[in-house]
Amino acid sequence: MRGGPEWNRILHRSVRVTLAASVGFYTFVYGLDEPVLALYALFAPISLGLLSPIPGSGRQRAEVMLKALPVGLGLVTLGTVLAVHTWAAVLGMFVVGFLLAFAAIAGPRPAGAAPGLQLFYILACFPPYEPETLGLRLAGLIFGVVALVLGELFVLPHPPDPSYRVTLAQALATARDTIAGSNGLSPKELREAGARLRLSGIAPAQRPAGPGRAARGQAQAGSAARRLLEQLAHLTEIGELRDLVRGRAGSGPRGTDSALGSLLPRVVSLLDATVTALHTGRTAPGPQRTDDAIDEFQRMRTRQAAGPVDEVPPADVLRRQAALLAVAESVRALEISVRVGLDGRRTAPIEPRELFWYTHAATPQLWLRRITGNMTLRSVQFHNALRIAIALAAARLVAGSLDLTHGFWVLLAVLTLSRTSVIETWSAIRQVVIGNLVGAVAAGALLIGLGRHTEAYAAILAPAMLIAFALGPLLGIAWAQGLFTLVVATAFAQIAPASWRLAEARIVDVVTGSAIGLLCGMLAWPAGARAEVRRTMAGLLRECGPLIRGTVAMLGAVPPGSVPAPPTLPALHRLRLAESAYAQFRSEPGSDAHVRADWHAVLITSHHILLGAQWLPRFDLPATALPPGAADRAQARARALAQTTDRLADLCGGRRPRTSGTAPPPGEPAGPPMPALVDLDMWLRSLTAQLTRIEAELPEAIRRPPRGTPVAETGSSRPGPAGPDARGTP
Repeated sequence: MRGGPEWNRILHRSVRVTLAASVGFYTFVYGLDEPVLALYALFAPISLGLLSPIPGSGRQRAEVMLKALPVGLGLVTLGTVLAVHTWAAVLGMFVVGFLLAFAAIAGPRPAGAAPGLQLFYILACFPPYEPETLGLRLAGLIFGVVALVLGELFVLPHPPDPSYRVTLAQALATARDTIAGSNGLSPKELREAGARLRLSGIAPAQRPAGPGRAARGQAQAGSAARRLLEQLAHLTEIGELRDLVRGRAGSGPRGTDSALGSLLPRVVSLLDATVTALHTGRTAPGPQRTDDAIDEFQRMRTRQAAGPVDEVPPADVLRRQAALLAVAESVRALEISVRVGLDGRRTAPIEPRELFWYTHAATPQLWLRRITGNMTLRSVQFHNALRIAIALAAARLVAGSLDLTHGFWVLLAVLTLSRTSVIETWSAIRQVVIGNLVGAVAAGALLIGLGRHTEAYAAILAPAMLIAFALGPLLGIAWAQGLFTLVVATAFAQIAPASWRLAEARIVDVVTGSAIGLLCGMLAWPAGARAEVRRTMAGLLRECGPLIRGTVAMLGAVPPGSVPAPPTLPALHRLRLAESAYAQFRSEPGSDAHVRADWHAVLITSHHILLGAQWLPRFDLPATALPPGAADRAQARARALAQTTDRLADLCGGRRPRTSGTAPPPGEPAGPPMPALVDLDMWLRSLTAQLTRIEAELPEAIRRPPRGTPVAETGSSRPGPAGPDARGTP
């Protein structure tokens, strides 16, 4: 049994759907004697209001339903025309099924409306082939959807959920107070504040998951905020954060560090302004404020390092400055992404363009990048769309070839029972079959007992819908299916003469649909995201190694910068695919029992590598070459870290690692105290700690592949581009 708020939400939804379905059905059956109108007016509210998990408030849901209405009219028209031949209907079902399921890439709201739109085509594509009834079908659909929209707006409307902006503002306020030294939170509390920004904990309607600039900006701001809080947690663990704040305040033998004192207050002020912008919804300041502050900070550090020996800051101060620079760069990314997320309009190119490419891209380009980025076998969205399309097309072929009575129920069973893994599908099917058996027996008894007394069915239908739509979701899928069988029998008995064989037909159709759905689940990615999350994480880790090596090579080149910066777009693309697979993996029941690897840590570390590959060449490219010994040591550490990422990728992908990849001990940076060298050393130290922790937390089954697993060959384990959009993010 669910909690109070969830119970209220389900009860209110059942009232709205029952009212909308009843008004049209009773009016057209008993007022106008138009069964076709009645059928579509009945199933339109059930499809969009009950079987479609459209998220959001009443107003948001109503908006989605109105936008879906023209699409629904087109699908009913297409289904009516293609019902002329079974193969035409099957091919149409495959195309429609794939496109609507693939619409999940556009965000939670289009994904939520997809099942209802699928049902509009399914209902219309079955015999009898009656194109002359198309007008009645469309009229019934319009009436049912409009009635449901009015119910969403005026009948117990669902209130809006807290916006993502509010949650993001709370996280940034925590970061601001931590940097200012006013809250004293523990590392665990800081990480928990970041975890509250995970999309899985945000109401679906408020998740920034769309392809537009505003949604992308908010999503990037959330990632940057989580990274910032992770940085602060790490600095708190090693005691650097306390020393950083004290160094700015003037504690210690050397008094106030002027470089820290110049940048730290501006970072706190910028965070405060960003929090205010999120609360008010007004555009945050432009990115030049942070750029100027960081440039001034770096010039001051260079002057300090080049001054008299007795005035050169000691190593601990240089490390604090490096830590503050990394924090400031995270705040810079936050500032830009929040500004874009609030404004949503195109801007001039923002550096680094690889990270903020979407800010100046046209809307069609954003959609094209999202679509092509997911047209790959490494995309779980593509997996799900292809699986459901094949299952629906197979179900339509079987129902049409065998001429099953009420074959619509075969496809309805496939649509409502398909899950992302075969284990979940089998679990749902067992409960559904039991529920339908019980419901069929009850429906058969009802049809035998009442015979053709339509007035009795009319009196029962509305209360039956209210009870079924309210108690079904609360008591479980078996109860929902059993009660829905009673509703279907009661409704069809009023449209045409019915006997107990109607209940028998529903059982046959549901079992047939269940078998087809289970078979497709066994053949198409039966493990769900469990295997895909390992593959995508492996691909992401393999892209991280070249970034580390390339960044260090660019900084250590002679002269500095003569080696081009490593490309970051392939890693960004892999990161988006891995995030999508991880999100689905966490949504599947029993994910913790299957794999206990810290995939979230892999995502955070990869994001850290991407950021470092961007801001180190931007703000830390030295004016003179690094000392040869220091450069060689940094490149050796980079190679060892790249070997570590490759080894972790092999382990995640089920391959035997090629090398141990032991990194040389960090030690202190050799040579004169150059800010660029200290910053690079801090970045490599942080990556070493994070990757070591990730490997230590891998389960034994992953760290030690089964005997006989082939050793990955050098040069053959790195895959090619992930898909058509391997040059950029989806």
